[in-house]
Amino acid sequence: MNVLSVDLGTSNTVAVLSAHGRPPRVVDVDGASMMPSAVFAGEDGGLVVGRDAERRARLDPSRFEPNPKRRVDEGTLLLGDTVVPVTDALAGVLRRVADETSRQLGNKKPDEVRLTHPAQWGPVRRNVLLSAARQAGMGSNLVLVPEPVAAAAHFASFPGQTLASGQALAVYDLGAGTFDVAIVGATQNGFVVLAEAGLPDLGGLDVDQALLEHVGRQVSHRDPAAWQRLLRPESTGDRRAQRALREDVKASKEALSRHPQTEVPLPEPFDDVLVTRVELEALIRPGMLRSVELLAATIRSTGMSPDRLVGIYLVGGSSRIPLVATLIAEQLRVVPTSLDQPETAVALGAHHVPQEGITMRTGDMASTIDAVRRSRATVPPRTSGFNAQAPQAPQAPQTSATPAQQFPQSGPQRVQGPPSRPIPVQAPPSAPIPVQSPPSIPTPVQHQQVPAHQPLPIPAQRQSSNKVWYVATAIIAVVVVGIVSVIIATSGGSSLAADCTDKTTDEQGFTPCMREVAGSVSDHNCEAGMDINGSQPTPGAIAVTCKPDNGYYVLYHQFTSEDLVEANIDAAFTTVNIDGTVGDWDGGGMSGKYHYADIGGGTGLLMFSVSGTPIMGTVMALSGSDDLVGFFNDHVKPGSGT
Repeated sequence: MNVLSVDLGTSNTVAVLSAHGRPPRVVDVDGASMMPSAVFAGEDGGLVVGRDAERRARLDPSRFEPNPKRRVDEGTLLLGDTVVPVTDALAGVLRRVADETSRQLGNKKPDEVRLTHPAQWGPVRRNVLLSAARQAGMGSNLVLVPEPVAAAAHFASFPGQTLASGQALAVYDLGAGTFDVAIVGATQNGFVVLAEAGLPDLGGLDVDQALLEHVGRQVSHRDPAAWQRLLRPESTGDRRAQRALREDVKASKEALSRHPQTEVPLPEPFDDVLVTRVELEALIRPGMLRSVELLAATIRSTGMSPDRLVGIYLVGGSSRIPLVATLIAEQLRVVPTSLDQPETAVALGAHHVPQEGITMRTGDMASTIDAVRRSRATVPPRTSGFNAQAPQAPQAPQTSATPAQQFPQSGPQRVQGPPSRPIPVQAPPSAPIPVQSPPSIPTPVQHQQVPAHQPLPIPAQRQSSNKVWYVATAIIAVVVVGIVSVIIATSGGSSLAADCTDKTTDEQGFTPCMREVAGSVSDHNCEAGMDINGSQPTPGAIAVTCKPDNGYYVLYHQFTSEDLVEANIDAAFTTVNIDGTVGDWDGGGMSGKYHYADIGGGTGLLMFSVSGTPIMGTVMALSGSDDLVGFFNDHVKPGSGT
């Protein structure tokens, strides 16, 4: 099986190919292991990417974007006089990788493509990445792998490094655009992210900016107007000078990771400036301290301490800065680990994540979801500048079985320091990981008989497993959270007779649009709100829950736009990491898509959209069903004979 892994980074993109049974290797694009994630919009409307884009930028920098990933939330880019969707820009970068890979495979496509992404990316950003990959012709077998999971797998793949079941690793990822930290635990089947946090405004680009401002303070007094033209170019010549200056500043920063001092070349009328590593470290120390404090806070939020981790693994090109390792050692008294090239660690590690581990599923889905939910770290970003106040440490979650108890002590290299008290030895890695028992869930209440319509089939009642309830409640939680994070857009037209802009609701909570979609399902125990294991709020959407007396739950949501439907369906299936199948449906003069997942034990989840409407439907079989798709087609989809 030929597998391609792609780490689309802020500054550079790395691809790794495992083909014909051979070990994974980095794919050279344009003769180098890393391809710039840069795009250039030609006057003919075409996109040029990679090193070719950087060369074209020298002619017209206004049509150039060096870091499209950093602008993933903006929707579009204005390059010169051309408006380029961010998805198109990312697709252009991925297409160049796909074309080179196909050439090396004899004009064949890989059987599977793994795309890495920051662990903190929500469903909207992941949708942009998936859309770009499909647009780039990478096929339909696309797998998303969180970057810290890939990094942990890369760490564990090296001889002499261990990350056994029950152990945990801290991943410190300082890239060009952002800083991310995650605590990754190993299970018998893969990996799980125990806690995560990040600083969206700290990365290599911010270090470049700090050094540029430092240089400006040294020389701008000579010709303030000329320096302002460099910072705010008005002509093509000014833009070329600014681009050259930024490239030289970045090269000088990288040189200071290897040498104690270097010179920054400057355009006329300015003289070159000598900078030292000491000066650079003084500039960036507050920002780097923030990252280390956040690392410490995230470790604490899991109930563990640095000495109980397998190690602290540095990835991302900017983690090469010597100050990073120095501060971690000083603050946490643990020497961090850096293996191979930090820029390629994530792409290489994606190949070592087992199939079960890709979705971060363990043998017990309930315990994984519960652990992630209980220990997720949320830390506010700084307001501005390297000197902003450090964030407050998040409080450790209150649980009866903390990750510190679940993941035993392992031995990272320690900084020489005063002896500490011995730590009690925990259970060995082979011991089962204790999990907090979920609360008891009442079975659905039996209601009065429904009116005289064709009766819904009543399968034999079977008690729901705890796993199913956890998955169900987690999905609903994801849907609710996802509502408020998506940019509102206008829905397209639909074939419904009802007006989907009418938000008035009847006694059951249905809007006219929702009732037309629900059809005769609305006759079966429906009430306003989202009522799965107790009523829950539904901010930003109108919800109705129907509870037929047969073990099924049918929910309807009306959002403010059709775009939100797909975003929330994707959130449900990707955020709680359930693989599903997709199909088309039509009936009652309507059509759409459904997404189905077999959770196991005859239980399942199906979510469907209605084309041209902001309506999302959800069908859950929590008491057992052998054919959820059949039940949807026969009794739930519009026009069915319910």
